[in-house]
Amino acid sequence: MEGKVAIVTGAGRGIGREIALMMAAEGASVVANDMGASLDGEGNDNAPASQTVQEIIANGGAAIANFNSVADHDSMRDMVAQAAKEFGTVDIVVNNAGILRDSIFHKMTFEQWDAVIKVHLYGSFNVSRAAAEIFRKQESGAFVHMVSTSGLIGSIGQANYAAAKLGIAGLSRSLAMEMSRFNVRSNCIAPSAFSRMIESVPGATPEEKEANLAKRRQQTRPEQIAPLAVFLASDAARDVSGQILGARGNEFYLYNQTRPIRTLHRADGWTPQTVAQQLPKAWATAFTPLERTRDVFAWEAI
Repeated sequence: MEGKVAIVTGAGRGIGREIALMMAAEGASVVANDMGASLDGEGNDNAPASQTVQEIIANGGAAIANFNSVADHDSMRDMVAQAAKEFGTVDIVVNNAGILRDSIFHKMTFEQWDAVIKVHLYGSFNVSRAAAEIFRKQESGAFVHMVSTSGLIGSIGQANYAAAKLGIAGLSRSLAMEMSRFNVRSNCIAPSAFSRMIESVPGATPEEKEANLAKRRQQTRPEQIAPLAVFLASDAARDVSGQILGARGNEFYLYNQTRPIRTLHRADGWTPQTVAQQLPKAWATAFTPLERTRDVFAWEAI
């Protein structure tokens, strides 16, 4: 990270804070962005981002704070310009900022949908689009985006969040392909760290949640995500782009990405009736089951 300039959104708490601190400890100058909102995106508090910056400076690093919302396109262009003015350029973008507005889908309001999509998906676009101009001119740069198993695997009560996070995976893939000619990379991390966002995920009874809280705090900590983010942002990952990686406890994962896995062909073409006769039986064992994240990751993280 020596000599690099990194923008980390959502850097006031949790995973974003730990990434900002570790990047600074490894030599990067950091723009710590966080509007200090509550988990559902309400309110504004400068303290979290300011505290991250103060800790970096106290440890001998260089950092400035930005308190604007990632959902505002013009504000994010201003933030990137602020970073370039303060530190000379921008080398790294970590799209980490997020909110939750959980609801079972048939009860989800437009406002709940819109708010989450704007912060996660629009926010990732807004910061990335502004930084892309600098990356293209200097012919280098790295994007690290936070996605989620809610989108990659599945979750209950989070259709807005899942859609936004899976959209970010598509955005990252496009960035990796389109900007590779400028030596720019883009990757995703699907974290499983105990944080206020993870803690709020629905699907378990209050008793089940309470029984697992202490264990999860010990086994899935935000600082366990930071080393992977720092690696992906560094020149050591020069050959890694367009990938989706996971981090859970002290385990890392590489996720596959959607490709055809079965084919069916009829020389005389298809009718609805022949599709119904052949497709279910031929593909039944290959269908992706309706599993939640906790079904796929059934073992303890250590």
